[in-house]
Amino acid sequence: MQNFSLLIDKITVIVDNKLERDGKLKDICKLLIDNIPHYNWVGFYIAENSKPELILGPYIGAPTEHTKIPFGKGICGQAAERKETFIVQDVSKETNYLSCSINVKSEIVVPIFKDNKIVGELDIDSHATSPFTKEDKDFLENICKIISKVF
Repeated sequence: MQNFSLLIDKITVIVDNKLERDGKLKDICKLLIDNIPHYNWVGFYIAENSKPELILGPYIGAPTEHTKIPFGKGICGQAAERKETFIVQDVSKETNYLSCSINVKSEIVVPIFKDNKIVGELDIDSHATSPFTKEDKDFLENICKIISKVF
């Protein structure tokens, strides 16, 4: 099991440093992908202020064609629309899924809230089926609470 509390401490340091928001988000992506073996793509989508849409932000992993995602579409869009963490342990069983890579087997998306409004999301893909535990969910939701300070 990963030492999630140590990673939380490191993320808090990143959030509190002097980098611009996107630099902080990129550093968090790198920290997560380097330390958690079943996190194979880690990135952020930023909520568009003028319409219900997510815009691709900093990420680490294979390139994606999904640079804009409307609320309700795919896993990211569903998480934004429902305003809750969305876990898909086997993407082949999900009808509303936007495929980024044939290697992706599962995905977790955690909304980031500021003043009770979605400002972004943390999106993680895994090349394993059913890798995400309650500990992953709690850990990532905690991270998103910390990250909300940069928005």
